[in-house]
Amino acid sequence: MYVIVVYDCGEKRVGKMLKLCRQYLHWIQNSVFEGEISEVKLKELIQKTNAIMNKQEDSIIIFKHSSKVMMQKEIIGKERSPLDIFL
Repeated sequence: MYVIVVYDCGEKRVGKMLKLCRQYLHWIQNSVFEGEISEVKLKELIQKTNAIMNKQEDSIIIFKHSSKVMMQKEIIGKERSPLDIFL
């Protein structure tokens, strides 16, 4: 599945959340990640985010889609982290 993860965390937890999300997805902009991920890996990511976040102050939004093919992305302005991969 293809996901976009957006989080808003307190200053003390933002670094931990950034490090965690980079292990699973591609960073595209401040507090925004995207990429292909299995259902099992997504559940693992959610479990680990729950351990970091304070549910009274922080939030995480996960947009899910069965395939990246059906999504269209338009970037206006500077792209923060292009996904160019050279093999």
